[in-house]
Amino acid sequence: MPEWPILSPLSEAEKRDVLALARRRRFARGEIVVHRDDPADTMHLVRSGCLAIRVLTPVGDMATLGLVGPGDAVGEMGLLRSERARTATIQALAATETYALNRQTFDRLRRDHPAVDALLVQILADRVAELTERLVDALYTPAPRRVANLIAALAESYRDGSGGATIPLTQEDLASLAGTSRLTVSRVLRGMREHDRIEVSRGKLVVREPAG
Repeated sequence: MPEWPILSPLSEAEKRDVLALARRRRFARGEIVVHRDDPADTMHLVRSGCLAIRVLTPVGDMATLGLVGPGDAVGEMGLLRSERARTATIQALAATETYALNRQTFDRLRRDHPAVDALLVQILADRVAELTERLVDALYTPAPRRVANLIAALAESYRDGSGGATIPLTQEDLASLAGTSRLTVSRVLRGMREHDRIEVSRGKLVVREPAG
């Protein structure tokens, strides 16, 4: 069972009580978890799989803002905003299982455990710092280096016991996350394949060694 930071102020018994109130949800690869502008009435604790947070750009393209996996929470920002509407679409990139907490359970969690609010502030601050770093990268780091850095970071997140990593993303997903074109991603992957560092197959990327 993953450890969710947002539940860390709770005892083990309290964590079990919260999860018992949650609705167990399963999503197939490609399934939409929530659409932008849907009512923001649920937070998901990711038990397994991978979810992408996506928005539609002014020119009609779908941009991927981030990924969440086991141990992460998604949807809590919508529960904190006064508008109470989703600001992004969340899609499963792999078979995913979550615990869905409704607004009433979330509000009770915050009320009964004030330390949860302090953690929420830290989580949101970390996200702002991450977005700032990505903005600086987008403005000043060459696109091929952004792609390589992204693959290295993802490889660490998806590292398995053998030292390799299977990243459940398409080249389009990588391009969107890196803020570049699929052609640039393809060139970087081709160079890594030539050094026998990666294997590219449909819908996933297998990294045989640290991508750095």
